[in-house]
Amino acid sequence: MAALAGIEVLDFSTLLPGPLATLILAEAGATVTKVERPGGGDEMRSYEPRLGSTSVNFALLNRGKRSIQLDLKAPDAVASLEPLLASADVLVEQFRPGVMDRLGLGYDAVAQINPGIVYCSITGYGREGGRAGRAAHDLNYVADAGLLDTIADAGGEPVLPHVLVADIGAGAYPAVINILLALAERQRDGRGRHLDVAMADNVFTWMYWAIGNGLGAGQWPSRGAELLTGGSPRYRLYRTADGRHVAAAPLEDRFWSNFCELVELPGPLRDDGADPAATAEAVAELIAARPADEWEARFAGADVCCTIVRTVAEAVGDPSFVARGLFDRQTGDGGGATMPALPVPVDPSLRTDDAELHAPALGERDQDAER
Repeated sequence: MAALAGIEVLDFSTLLPGPLATLILAEAGATVTKVERPGGGDEMRSYEPRLGSTSVNFALLNRGKRSIQLDLKAPDAVASLEPLLASADVLVEQFRPGVMDRLGLGYDAVAQINPGIVYCSITGYGREGGRAGRAAHDLNYVADAGLLDTIADAGGEPVLPHVLVADIGAGAYPAVINILLALAERQRDGRGRHLDVAMADNVFTWMYWAIGNGLGAGQWPSRGAELLTGGSPRYRLYRTADGRHVAAAPLEDRFWSNFCELVELPGPLRDDGADPAATAEAVAELIAARPADEWEARFAGADVCCTIVRTVAEAVGDPSFVARGLFDRQTGDGGGATMPALPVPVDPSLRTDDAELHAPALGERDQDAER
């Protein structure tokens, strides 16, 4: 039996943070019911590229869930939802603060129906505070939290992140963690609670070293100048002769020593503390003299913490990842179009055994809201 079998989740969220959080709960066995607006449902249903009758994005993030459609502004909306609210263990929403209250579905109202519910609000800046009502996206959260200023290109300009740090790492994942903690606490005291998952707040955890250096030692980071942001030759990307790149991370002395031997770095430059820029330039020239496959062969079996930068297509087809079963499960549109499901960070021993589940058709379980 999956870890969360028997747990019922009502999901009022759309797009990414909330749906990914409830996907993880669903993969662990929870029954997740999406409450969607009539006609169109979750906006992500309309995204490109397509997978049969739905979008690839929607199929990946909503595998194995149920769907009901309901106009939350209708006078009888709360009454229609009351049976589901009464039986739910968890509710997830990511509207701006105050929206659920205006709909009659705020925590206080829902707790009157179900005192034990774990009610999780995913917001950009928290339910309260000066930024609480501000419209924003992932890029704004990492900008406000200072993370963007730690990332720079060769010219010292901030770099646009190509991963959604705030939505996933500061939104979906903390939501799951706090929901599970609240469910564990409920086993002891029987009480539900209102969780406030603020994405901008949670971005700060990703910069523990920058905050620690600044607050603890007064050494605030400079763009591209720190150990992990390009300031050290021990943690960099180096271009190969054929236009690929080596991801070099021989941080510890034993790895750095092995690396210096492997790339044949001249002795005086191995003391990278003396002139880091000169050492980095010399390493770059050495790496640039050989193609990626030659470096890969040299790195094989060597303790140097170096790899060739893979494309996403190469990584998905990598035999080591394939052998671990990352892409064995399937999702689809329910009409026959399928693709590998999104790998999620849930141990296989805690997950549902269902290898083939599809994303729900809009309103396919509308009868659940009528019981």
